[in-house]
Amino acid sequence: MVPVKKAISSTVGKKYIMGLSGLALVIFVILHLLGNLTLLFPDSSVFNAYALKLHDLGALLLVIEIGLVATVLLHMIFAFSVTLTNRKGRGSEKYVMLKTKGGPSHSSIASRNMIITGLVILGFLILHLIQFRFGPGIEQGYVTQLGGRDVRDLSKLVSEVFSNPLNVGIYVFVMAFLGMHLRHGFWSAFQSLGLAYPRISKPIHCLAFLLALVLALGFLVLPIWIYLRH
Repeated sequence: MVPVKKAISSTVGKKYIMGLSGLALVIFVILHLLGNLTLLFPDSSVFNAYALKLHDLGALLLVIEIGLVATVLLHMIFAFSVTLTNRKGRGSEKYVMLKTKGGPSHSSIASRNMIITGLVILGFLILHLIQFRFGPGIEQGYVTQLGGRDVRDLSKLVSEVFSNPLNVGIYVFVMAFLGMHLRHGFWSAFQSLGLAYPRISKPIHCLAFLLALVLALGFLVLPIWIYLRH
């Protein structure tokens, strides 16, 4: 058995953790979009009921949130570590690689700027949490009735945030970065886990493109739709 400390300190071990944490975050993004799509319903109670179900998870929701934060941190830490290791390893070879006919395999704007797109998404996540997770609630007048209970009217808050064209523009801009990050990251996760076999490499690339497109457009459409409804 390879010691855990030695495993995670190796480049291969770091890539495994980065790949697994990345795929876990992709699953979360898919589930988050599915829940947010209830905003498209004319009846705001549908989205508020979804938000209430999450709230009623209580301690379990807190555990899930802590797990998500830990997953994001792991993904970031090991992504930075692997990137720095790769850059040190390339050294002067970087120029030669870029000049080689056809360039590095699967090289693209997205693959060369994963750290940048990741940092943009991180900044967006912080803004997103400030606006919605820790934003105004019942005490500030965002209250509605569901099943005879006074609950937070999150739908009203979302509607107000996206009535501002600046907020809509920020969200649309960041979703483009999310698509770029997912496009390369999804395929890269399979490569890091040793699952990108030549026979299925192209299908994984196609799946990565479709997944990135659907998720980016899904999140991008919501603020535009809400803004145009006003």
